[in-house]
Amino acid sequence: MVPVKTLIRAKTRLAGAAGPYRADLAVAVASDTVSAALTCALVARVVVVTADPVPAERLAALGAHVVDDPDTGLNAALRVGAAEAVRLAPGDAVGALQADLPALRPQELERVLAAALDFDESFVPDATEVGTTFYGVRPGVAFQPRFGGESRARHLSGGAKELTLEGIPSVRRDVDTIEDLRQAQALGLGPATTKITPHILRP
Repeated sequence: MVPVKTLIRAKTRLAGAAGPYRADLAVAVASDTVSAALTCALVARVVVVTADPVPAERLAALGAHVVDDPDTGLNAALRVGAAEAVRLAPGDAVGALQADLPALRPQELERVLAAALDFDESFVPDATEVGTTFYGVRPGVAFQPRFGGESRARHLSGGAKELTLEGIPSVRRDVDTIEDLRQAQALGLGPATTKITPHILRP
């Protein structure tokens, strides 16, 4: 699953740098995240959870299965997405991916998903090792995401296995600030984000 905020709430910490392009940037970043996930060999489908019709339409056009966000928090949205994923394919593993991974590479995500199959619950910390970019469970295991703030510590204390894999920088590089965006650009942005960044990352 990929949770996507309403555009009025998306990328607020980038508001100063992105200006009038903030909403466009949020949709572009989500589009590149979903596109990369859809082309990953171990991903059967991508369930997007959102209450905003603009990204809903854009991401559905890419091939995502979109469900409505009850708008009661990130983890609640992910539980809705997980329930839908299990309904669609009861025997499949379930994973949640943050929507702000514009440099995501399908091969790196495949490495994460393959490793996650060895544990009932697992997660990938973000580049700062404070938050979380991926959380997953094996088939039949209760889906208990603990995203938000210092989620790495909460996932660890909840018993999830931290996946400390080499060579997955694009899975860990979420984008909340202008410096994050520059670091993602250095990894190689997806096409949608590449189009919008010249308006934001000026010399």
